[in-house]
Amino acid sequence: MDSAPSTDRTGIGYLPPAAQTLMKLVVTGPFGVGKTTLIRTLSEIATLHTEEAMTQSSTPFDDTTGLPDKTTTTVAIDFGRLTVLDDLVLYMFGTPGQQRFLPLWEDIARGALGALVLVDTRRLADSFSVMDLVEEQGLPYAVAVNRFPDAPAHTDDVLRKHLDLAPGTPLVQCDARERRGSIDALIALAEHVLTRMPRPEDPS
Repeated sequence: MDSAPSTDRTGIGYLPPAAQTLMKLVVTGPFGVGKTTLIRTLSEIATLHTEEAMTQSSTPFDDTTGLPDKTTTTVAIDFGRLTVLDDLVLYMFGTPGQQRFLPLWEDIARGALGALVLVDTRRLADSFSVMDLVEEQGLPYAVAVNRFPDAPAHTDDVLRKHLDLAPGTPLVQCDARERRGSIDALIALAEHVLTRMPRPEDPS
C-alpha cells in the first residue's frame, strides 16, 4: 500500500469522498519512545497534542536516563490522520507512556482496532508492560522499533526473541522522524488488523 499525498496541514483536511474504511489505531509505547514524533511525521492534518514541559516535580516518576533532550511529555493524547489508497483512513491516537496515566490509556484504547507499539532498543524492558496492556485489551498489534542514533542495532530475529513476539506479530524497524519508514510501520499494523477482521458474508 502507498499513502495518499498529504494535504495542507494548515488547512481543515476533509476526508476524500471515496473513504469507506475508517480505522482507529492506538500508537503506544513507554515514556520517551517517539510516539508524538511518529504521529507528527505521518499526519496529513494539523495534529492535536497535549504536551507539557517537564518539571522537577516529575523527576521521581519520569526516568529520563538515556533521554538527555527530553523536555516535554504527553499528558493526555496525541491525534493525527493518514489516508491510505483513498478508501482507507487511519486515525492515530497516541497515548501517554507513564504508568500513572493508565486509566487514561484505557479510555483512549476503547474502540480501537489495533495498536502500534513503539520500542527503543536502549530500554527494551520498558516495553513489556505496554505490550501486556495491549494484550489485556485484546488488541492485535505490531511492533515498531524506533531507531535512535545512539541505540544498539539488532536483527529482527534477535528483537523477536527478546520481546517474546508471536510469529504472526508484525515487526518493523523505522525512524519516527522519517515518513517512509513510519508509513511502513503503520501499514503493517493496518494490514495485520484487516486480516483479523471478520469478512462480510456474501449476500448471494
